[in-house]
Amino acid sequence: MEINALAGRLPEAAADTLVVNLLQGVAHPGGATRAVDEALGGAISRLIASGDFTGKPNQTALLYPAADAAGVTATRVLLVGLGKGDDLTLDRVRQAAGTAARRARDLGARSVATVLHGAGAAGLSAGAAAQALAEGSLLAVHRFDELKGTGTGGAGGASEDGEDAGRHLQRLTVVELDEAKLPEIAAGLRRGVILAESAVFARDLTTRPGNILSPRVLAAAAEEMAGAAGLRCTVLGPEEIAELKMGALLGVAQGSAEPARFVVVEHAPEDADGPPIVLCGKAITFDSGGISIKPSEGMWAMKDDMAGGAAVLGALRALSLLGVRRRAVALVASAENMPSGTAIRPGDVLRAMDGQTIEIISTDAEGRLVLADALAYGQRYSPAAMVDAATLTGGVITALGHGAAGVMGNDADVVNRLRAAGDATGERVWELPLWDDAYKRAIRSDIADMKNSGGRAASAIAGGMFLKQFARKTPWAHLDIAGMSWADADSPYRPKGATGYGVRLLAEFVAGYVAAD
Repeated sequence: MEINALAGRLPEAAADTLVVNLLQGVAHPGGATRAVDEALGGAISRLIASGDFTGKPNQTALLYPAADAAGVTATRVLLVGLGKGDDLTLDRVRQAAGTAARRARDLGARSVATVLHGAGAAGLSAGAAAQALAEGSLLAVHRFDELKGTGTGGAGGASEDGEDAGRHLQRLTVVELDEAKLPEIAAGLRRGVILAESAVFARDLTTRPGNILSPRVLAAAAEEMAGAAGLRCTVLGPEEIAELKMGALLGVAQGSAEPARFVVVEHAPEDADGPPIVLCGKAITFDSGGISIKPSEGMWAMKDDMAGGAAVLGALRALSLLGVRRRAVALVASAENMPSGTAIRPGDVLRAMDGQTIEIISTDAEGRLVLADALAYGQRYSPAAMVDAATLTGGVITALGHGAAGVMGNDADVVNRLRAAGDATGERVWELPLWDDAYKRAIRSDIADMKNSGGRAASAIAGGMFLKQFARKTPWAHLDIAGMSWADADSPYRPKGATGYGVRLLAEFVAGYVAAD
């Protein structure tokens, strides 16, 4: 979808659909909404007066201009609610934009002209509002359809309710009366497009099934993306991984016919100073649980166990295209976790890259194993901070549901920066404790340096405690995104399926170090 901005009056914009907004509790619309209302002969004011439209968050109403509507060429006008003015945030703007874009798309709209939601309200700048509008709109209308429409007697791309899923919104234009604001709006739209497209890149990787996206294919996709985005990419195969003595990653991969890959992507702008930020991503392209096999019900969803790896790759893409002046490195440890005669067994002991030994209690606690080697590898950069992202535990879903990722770490500044980035992007995180005296005993082993599972109690924290041993003294935090990587139902800008969670969060996190320099 093409997104741009132009100066003019919204009622006369050349589009088949106009989008305007209303704050909750406002009886008389202002700005562009008032201009459209006047062109429609007061139709919006009458709708408000009737009580049928109150402006509550993401509420919509559809109006059809009369043939003699003053200067209006659009065939429909879509009204979207922003909620109460005191509660207006950038994420409310994303939601309103996403709600409107998807509704317009589903109506068959090809071109939309919209007011800039929220600019000037609650301290929101035009640039920030434009970025949020672009993010919400693009993320809302994204659909993964590359495996549909074969023409061989299948569903042919039809949606569940039989409507044409081939409808696509082609153009969205922000119409602004004040021409002086256009450069700021255009810059904000560009940022939003880059961030949303980077999240879509991660969504598509996460959605692809395990028979299509193996570790080798994931590594190739990373190379292709890096080449297009101006990043440096190095892919290590089994021989190089063995030379590095990454016994934990190789141990997870040894039960599969698909060999492991370790992917290094670097963003190194010439004018950047200081040590890099290292982002580590778990990328298990399919997780059967190994010998500790998972229940069959729901196992299909374990294709998303590489969402952390997809998130750090998407974040590096965004950082490069945005021109963020901070060095950053993405480390993606990728394998399949399968049961076979060569698979690791409960009771085995693996040696990680840094020499620490790990007793395997459950082969289904494999994500922390591949991340152990990634964190150990990350030490060679002497990073300013390390963050790992992983669909690590079901326990974090028990604790936080699907409203936030769990974050825990050894450095309050890193955790606080992630929380701030989460608030800014709408990809929220919530801190869980990581106290040695309370939780380290859960991973204590009788025969090795540690064990990889502490049982059901505080399982998310035990996973974080395990990873803490490999972060050592580097400022570090762990993001358990198991509850956020996949959505079982639609929300305003997160359609059902892979969410791309973490891309915008991590890009904002790294960019925050530039702002602080």
